[in-house]
Amino acid sequence: MAELRECPTCGEFFNYTGVRDVCAKCAMDEEKLYEVVYRFLRRRENRAATIERIVEATGVTESLLHKWVRKGRLQPALFPNLGYPCDNCGSLTNKGKLCDRCTADLKNELRTFEAAKEFREAVDRHNKGTYHAERRSDS
Repeated sequence: MAELRECPTCGEFFNYTGVRDVCAKCAMDEEKLYEVVYRFLRRRENRAATIERIVEATGVTESLLHKWVRKGRLQPALFPNLGYPCDNCGSLTNKGKLCDRCTADLKNELRTFEAAKEFREAVDRHNKGTYHAERRSDS
């Protein structure tokens, strides 16, 4: 079922069906810009262009380039300098939501947390044990 949303680009209301996140007019404008960018990148000398160079040459916004890479419309395998910002640190990545460094940091923190949790559980198990003291008879 459609949901009424405001277009983030132009501010007009449109029926959001889950396919596009902008209104039909803005989607057509984005598609025209995509064609310009794709034609630019298809030229051999432009395949390794940086995001800044693409913005300068085509007039497209960085956020739109990031959106196309995130959605898989522009493949980093074909255009190696493309990517989108990591959700954590902002450095460019081309897969997932986090860059490789942030992913490694998160995995390391999880390992540390799990090790600390296991240690606390072992200490708790040890402390919950029943202790029996032997009485000596000095008689």
